[in-house]
Amino acid sequence: MSFEGKVVVVTGAAQGIGEGVARAFARHGALVVLGDHHEEKGAAAAASIRQDGGQAVFCPCDVRSEADIKRLMQTALDEYGRLDVVINNAGVSRWKSPYDLTVDEWDDVLNTNVRSCFLATREAARIMKEKGNHGSVVNMASTRSLMSEPNSEAYAASKGAIVALTHAMAVSLGPDGIRVNCISPGWIETGDSALREEDHSQHPAGRVGKPDDIARACLYLADPDNSFVTGTHLVVDGGMTRKMIYEP
Repeated sequence: MSFEGKVVVVTGAAQGIGEGVARAFARHGALVVLGDHHEEKGAAAAASIRQDGGQAVFCPCDVRSEADIKRLMQTALDEYGRLDVVINNAGVSRWKSPYDLTVDEWDDVLNTNVRSCFLATREAARIMKEKGNHGSVVNMASTRSLMSEPNSEAYAASKGAIVALTHAMAVSLGPDGIRVNCISPGWIETGDSALREEDHSQHPAGRVGKPDDIARACLYLADPDNSFVTGTHLVVDGGMTRKMIYEP
C-alpha cells in the first residue's frame, strides 16, 4: 500500500488517534497536513514526522470555524498543489446529565463533531472535483453511535449523526469520484491512563486498541485500490459491541 504523492489532511492531529493516523500516512509516502487548535502540540507533531523522514506541515485550525476549515484545505492546495484524502478526526465530548447539559454545550459538541465533518468534506470535495482527481474522506464516529453509557447524549447524538452523514455524502459525491466512509473506534488507549489486565481481557480480541489499529483502517478505506468501498461504517473495537455482558 503506497500513498506516494498523495496529499492527506488530518484534523485533530496534534495527539492521540489523529497524530497516529497522520504518522501512518506519512510512513506510507503521503504529504500530510495536520490541523488542530492545539498549536504547540500540532507543530511539534508535524516536526516529529519530518524528523522521521516524512513530509508534513501544520495548520492551526478550530474545526468549529468555517473559515478555519477553508484555510486548512487551502493550505493543502498551496503547499502541495492537490488534495486526495481527508480524515475528519477532530472531536470533543461532554459527560453530563441530560438534566444539566446546556444548549451551548450541546451545540458545541454537535458543531465540533458533526458540522465540522460536513464543512471539511464539502470544502475538500470542491478542490477534488476541480482538480479532477478521485478522492477519499474518512469520518471518525464511535461505537457510542451504537451503544451508550449514562450522560453521553450529546456525544452519542453527534457520532450517530456522523454515521448518517457519511452515507448521505457518499451518495451525493459518488458521481464526482469521491468516496466517503466512517470508522467507529472502540476503546483506544492513547497513553492517558494505566491499563489493567481486566481492561484487556474484556475484549474478545484480548487487548485494548491502539491508535495504529485505527490508522490501518484509515489506510484501507483511503486506498484508491478500494474504489468499491464507499458509504460504509467500519467498527474497530476488538469485538466489544458483539459481546453480551450479563450482571452475575
